[in-house]
Amino acid sequence: MSDLTNSLNVLFTEFYYWVTVVMMFLIHVGFATYEVGVARRKNLQHILVKNIMVIPVVTVTFFLFGWWIYFAFVNGPFLNGGVPEIAASFYPWSPAMAPNLADRITGVFWAAFLLFSWTAASIISGAIMERTKTSAFLIMAVLIGSVLWIIDAAWGWAPGGWMVQLMGYHDAYASGVIHAIAGGAALGVLVVLGPRIGKFGPNGEIRNILPHNVWMASIGLLLVYTGFWGFYAACNIPVWNIGTEGEPFFSATNIYLMPTTLSAITFNFLMALSGGLMAGFYLSKGDPYWVLSCGLTGIIAASAGNDLYHPLQAILVGAAGAVIAYKGHYYVERRFKIDDAVGAVAVHGYSGFFGVVIAGFLLWGYPAAAPVVGSAAPWFGVTPDGFPAINPLGNLIGAVIMFGVLGFLPFYVLSRFLKKIGMLRIPRRVELAGLDTNTSGDGYPYLPEIDTDFEPIERREARGTA
Repeated sequence: MSDLTNSLNVLFTEFYYWVTVVMMFLIHVGFATYEVGVARRKNLQHILVKNIMVIPVVTVTFFLFGWWIYFAFVNGPFLNGGVPEIAASFYPWSPAMAPNLADRITGVFWAAFLLFSWTAASIISGAIMERTKTSAFLIMAVLIGSVLWIIDAAWGWAPGGWMVQLMGYHDAYASGVIHAIAGGAALGVLVVLGPRIGKFGPNGEIRNILPHNVWMASIGLLLVYTGFWGFYAACNIPVWNIGTEGEPFFSATNIYLMPTTLSAITFNFLMALSGGLMAGFYLSKGDPYWVLSCGLTGIIAASAGNDLYHPLQAILVGAAGAVIAYKGHYYVERRFKIDDAVGAVAVHGYSGFFGVVIAGFLLWGYPAAAPVVGSAAPWFGVTPDGFPAINPLGNLIGAVIMFGVLGFLPFYVLSRFLKKIGMLRIPRRVELAGLDTNTSGDGYPYLPEIDTDFEPIERREARGTA
């Protein structure tokens, strides 16, 4: 790097992504903390170790093949060309995938995507806690973290992805690309896995399995918020020339190389969070776990369009997403007897699906991304400047692909297979005794055991109206 201006840009970009990755690590810290808080005492150490093991397993597999997938499959299933030549640069043995002075960005950008992969795996972890074998979960973590979410990122998040260029799909901060796919995957597992022992009574009545530590769960969610803010920054490119050759214009851009600012996403992040928190407070009558969960839901619901929303749109979308997630969680629990231990399907899946769909309507006609030379003509129209245009149909189809085709369906099939070979669920006696029993013992060895696992739904409802 001999030119000072370009060198400073490269070094700043390298440092920018390094800082966002460090912040994003707090997402994983938060997930581990709140899942341990939600778990019962007899399972908490197992939950903690399971979350820790996501880090090495997904990191190694993402290095070996996940990063290559992102660049290899942007053109989709035979729709817009074959595997681009650039994909060869991201085989694990290529020079770009090792320390070197010629390429200072790949390592930190790879790490940002890797942290997204951990997040996708952790979303599934919470939903299926207290009854799943560790080996089965780690297989799921590799599938979601190093294969399926990175395929949907190639299709719907890369600027040249076929869903972006052909359908006008727009999901700037990953309502669908991370959250809808992980929520759909968790639902696919839960349908096969079944509820925890004791969750539903003999007549189908719902028992609320209480967190062993509410404040720990709450602190965990606050940490997720903090890391999520870093996630937002990591979805931006800090400095990019979006002008013409004769008239350069340098700006931060979103993942689609369209102009945005950190100021814009800060407004909308905080407004969407506030909308979700207020809706959660009203709906749950002040239950701290659901208030904080709905705050996260608000951010997720507004994420698809948060680069283009007005702050007042962000707060309304965040509040609406929280209502859909909260009501949807309890409806599915009652109607289909689905036991989602942390509400992950609703918080991530339902709100992520809604966020993508509503962005298609609210941002109808805005540019989805910069056009890519050689790409086929968009299916659903272009802007006056020739950019693929955001539209409701493209985002609706995209939401179905994320939640259903790449999320629910593969994990339903995988779970059926794992169940058939006896690898999915822990034995009944182990579940009753607790997953820590034969390995770690009691997580609080100096406290007396208190039987507060269950609370009748009637008592919970009465307490909520008091």
